[in-house]
Amino acid sequence: MALEATARVMWKFAPAVPGLVQTEDFAREVLSGGWTTADADEMVEEQVAARLGRQYVLRQKPAPDVRIIMDEVAFRRPAACAKTWHDQLLQIEAVAMMPNVTLQVLPFSAGVHHHMTRSLTLLWQKDGSAVAYEEGDDCSQLDDDPGDVLRLRLSYDRLRDLALSPPDSLAFIRAVLKEHRRHDAHP
Repeated sequence: MALEATARVMWKFAPAVPGLVQTEDFAREVLSGGWTTADADEMVEEQVAARLGRQYVLRQKPAPDVRIIMDEVAFRRPAACAKTWHDQLLQIEAVAMMPNVTLQVLPFSAGVHHHMTRSLTLLWQKDGSAVAYEEGDDCSQLDDDPGDVLRLRLSYDRLRDLALSPPDSLAFIRAVLKEHRRHDAHP
């Protein structure tokens, strides 16, 4: 999180809605699913607060250049509560329109790909140093080896090449929002 807060350039791929764009209610729903202990509510609230606290990086000055690629599956697995999902879609749309953010959707038509089960974050600092962070299937790895970071950057480039353009991605997001509104009005 410290490297994310100081990054000048941030590239993210997520097979689900990334924490940086989640609403409070959506984050709470996502984070509460696996907890069954007595102190679960407190743990979830701490994680929700931490996740929401990280979102300031999108609005800090100077604002980092952020590129997010979201897999279409993120748009096809709605929240249990219709209002939570509606608000989450509006949040994604708002983030996609931020001047320092480029958001793209990787459509199902792109087929199988090498990051289907894990997220990838690439961060460049002001001094030009870069790190890569992969997370998935109960494991995470931070890598600062230049060769590994380059390999993962090229991997990200391949995903970006398969993704919808930013304007087409925004149109896709708005179509999902319209579809949700229509479905919610006529269940």
